[in-house]
Amino acid sequence: MSRVAVIDYGVGNLFSIKRSFERFGLRVNMCSEAKCLRNADAVILPGVGNFRMGAKNMEGIRADLMDLIGEGKPILGICLGMQLLFEGSDESPDVRGLGLLEGRVVKLPRNVKIPHMGWNNLEIVRSTALLDGVSEKDYFYFVHSYYAAPRNKSVIAAETEYGVRFASVVTWDNVFGVQFHPEKSGKPGEKVIRNFVKLIRG
Repeated sequence: MSRVAVIDYGVGNLFSIKRSFERFGLRVNMCSEAKCLRNADAVILPGVGNFRMGAKNMEGIRADLMDLIGEGKPILGICLGMQLLFEGSDESPDVRGLGLLEGRVVKLPRNVKIPHMGWNNLEIVRSTALLDGVSEKDYFYFVHSYYAAPRNKSVIAAETEYGVRFASVVTWDNVFGVQFHPEKSGKPGEKVIRNFVKLIRG
């Protein structure tokens, strides 16, 4: 049975994420210490909240997490978790992200209601296994005030329009991120979770 480590760094609805992946037969461990990452086959980086808090609370396991990803184990960042994959955020300019992807996280434009909360669709710009079976007619649940602006546009797999076109799905090698919440997105979200499970199992 594949083992997934869900990083518990004090933000996010961990229970719903845990349950969503257990439905597909995975063993899910909630991890706040480095030793919990041992023998994990993949990592989920959840999150709703502040970039500073998320990055700070992850410092204790940062080195071990980076080692695991360096071994080629898949990581999926969800919402704030996706933003933490990047180098930093305008929300907390003096705090560093994981730096797995080049670029920064910036605030949504002032001409739209912030946070972006509710259902929106994806414009798929690049084929990726994470979005297998996902249609541009599928809607996903978003809750965020900031969005990632990748320096390397080739990592963008899908974009979403909300006052600005922003990267809503990114993939690069074994690094995956979604700005929406698949665990709250019904059947379309289940497709994304199922696809990530397939990536874990190879």
